[in-house]
Amino acid sequence: MKLRKNTPITTNSRTNNSTQNLSLSQDGNEKKKTHIPKSRFSLNKVFLACLVTRVVNALLIQTYFNPDEHWQALEVAHKLTFGYGHLTWEWNRGIRSYLHPSIFALLYKVLAFLHLDTPWFMMKAPRLLQSIFSAVGDLYLYKLSKILFGEHVARWALFAQLANWFIFFCITRTLSNTLETVLTLVSLYYWPCIRTSSGEDPLAPRSWGLALAALACAIRPTSAIIWIYVGLLELFSTLHRVKFIFVEVIPIGGLVLGLTFLLDRMMYGSWVFVPLNFLKFNILSSGGDYYGTHPWHWYFTQGFTVMVFTFLPFVVAGIVISKEWKLSGLIAWVVGIYSILGHKEFRFVLPVLPIALMFSAVALAKLGKTNVSYGQNKASQSAATRSSIKTKLAVLFLLGTNLPMALYMSMVHQRGSEDVMYYLSREAVNGEITSVLFLTPCHATPYYSTLHHDIPMRFLDCTPSEEKGYLDESDKFMMDPVGFTSEFAKNWSIPSHIILFDSQEKLLKEFLASHQFHEIKRFFHAHFKVDRDLQASVVLYAFRGH
Repeated sequence: MKLRKNTPITTNSRTNNSTQNLSLSQDGNEKKKTHIPKSRFSLNKVFLACLVTRVVNALLIQTYFNPDEHWQALEVAHKLTFGYGHLTWEWNRGIRSYLHPSIFALLYKVLAFLHLDTPWFMMKAPRLLQSIFSAVGDLYLYKLSKILFGEHVARWALFAQLANWFIFFCITRTLSNTLETVLTLVSLYYWPCIRTSSGEDPLAPRSWGLALAALACAIRPTSAIIWIYVGLLELFSTLHRVKFIFVEVIPIGGLVLGLTFLLDRMMYGSWVFVPLNFLKFNILSSGGDYYGTHPWHWYFTQGFTVMVFTFLPFVVAGIVISKEWKLSGLIAWVVGIYSILGHKEFRFVLPVLPIALMFSAVALAKLGKTNVSYGQNKASQSAATRSSIKTKLAVLFLLGTNLPMALYMSMVHQRGSEDVMYYLSREAVNGEITSVLFLTPCHATPYYSTLHHDIPMRFLDCTPSEEKGYLDESDKFMMDPVGFTSEFAKNWSIPSHIILFDSQEKLLKEFLASHQFHEIKRFFHAHFKVDRDLQASVVLYAFRGH
C-alpha cells in the first residue's frame, strides 16, 4: 500500500475513542501515529512546577560533594572573569574544555556588572543557574515519557525524578555531569529510534538531537559512550543511512565540535584538541586510576544501586512490563562500559539515572491502574480499592526513604567545607583575612570562586605523576601531619588563617600553639567517614602573634 506523505488513513473503533493512522517519518519509516486527547497538564505549568522545585532544591544544597563542582567549573570561570583563581593540572595538559566554565563566567560577568558579586550571590547564583537547566531536563523527561508511555506514566516519571534522593542531591550542582544529563534527556527526545510520534506531539527534527548530543560530547567527551549506542540504533533503523552519516552526523557534529575547538584555541592560546587529550589520559593511560579504583562490579552492587535506591524494584518491574529494550539497553550499555574503567564515581552514570526512574514510573502507573466503572460488582470495586492502597503505600515508602536521605545529604553531610569558605568570604569583605593555608587533603573545600578576594592562598598539591610510588604533598601530609607541617613551616610566609580537619588538628595542637595560632571557629562537617578517617568538623585557626 502506497501512502502520500502527510495523507493519513484513519480508522474508528467503538471501544477506543482515540484515532490511529499511519504516516511517514522524516527518514522514510512508517510509524504508527496516535492522537491523544489534549492534556490537562500544559507544558508551561509542568516547567513552572519543575523550576520552582529546582530553585528550592538549589537553595537547600549546603554540602560539599565532589571537587569538580568548584575546581573544574566555578574556579575556572572566576579566573576568566575576575583575573584570579586556580587552574588545576588538567588545564595545563589540555584535558578540559572551556565550554562549560564559560557558562558560569558569563554569569559572573552579569553579577559583577550589577554589583551583585557578594558572598551570598557568589555562592548561590551558580546553582540557581543550574536549577534552570535542571528544570529543562525534568520537562523533557516528562515529554519523553509521555510520547513513549502516555501521560499517566509521564506524571509518575516526573514524581520519580523529583523524589529521587540522588537527583535532588546532585542535579543542581555545577558539575559538567549535571549539564551532560540535561542535554542527554533533551537530545533523546529528538531521536526517531528512541521515541514514537503522536498527533499531539509530531516528530521533531533529528538534527536537534544530533546538535545536543555533540554539545554533550564537547562538554564531557565520555558522553560519546551514550551517543555511540544511540547513533548505531539510529543507523540500523533509518532508511537513509548515507544521508544520516554524511548530511547530518558529520556536518552537525563537526560544526559543534569545531566551534568548541576554536573556543579552546582562544582560551588556551594554542591549538588544543581536548577530546583526544581526555581520551589519552582517562582511557588509554588509565590516568583516572590515580584517584582510586573500584572492582568491576561496583556500579551494579553499590554505585548505581545506591543512586536508584528504593526505586530499584520498581525500575526492574518497569523494564519487564514495558519491554522497552532500547532504553533499558542504553542503561546496561553505559553502566557496563563504565564498569570496565578502574576509576569509578557516582556522577559518571548520572545521565542514565533519569531513564531508570522513567521505568519505575511504568511500574507505579501499572500498580494504580484500574478499569472500574459505574455498575461493576463489589469484587471489582474492592480490587480498585486495594490497588489505590498499594499506590499510596508505594508513594509513602518512596518519599519516606528518599526525602530524608536527600535532605540529610544536601544539608548536613560534609557541609563544613562550604561553611568555612562562606565564613571567610564574609570576613574578607571586612579585611579580616590576609592569607590562608589549607592543611587538608587537596581540593577539600571551594577556593577563590567562593572567597572572591584576591589574597594569597595555598593548598597541598596532588598533581598526578608518572613516577611509580610517588607521594604528593597531600599524601605526605596525611601520612605524617606533624613531620610534614614542621618541615613546611621552615620556608613559609606565616598565613593569617589555617584551615584543617579535626582529625589532623588533634595531632597538630602543639605545633599550632607553638606558632601562636588559636582556634577561632569550628564548623560541623560529617557524622560518618567517607573515604578516609572521620572528619567530623572543619576548624579555622588564626595567627595571633606580632
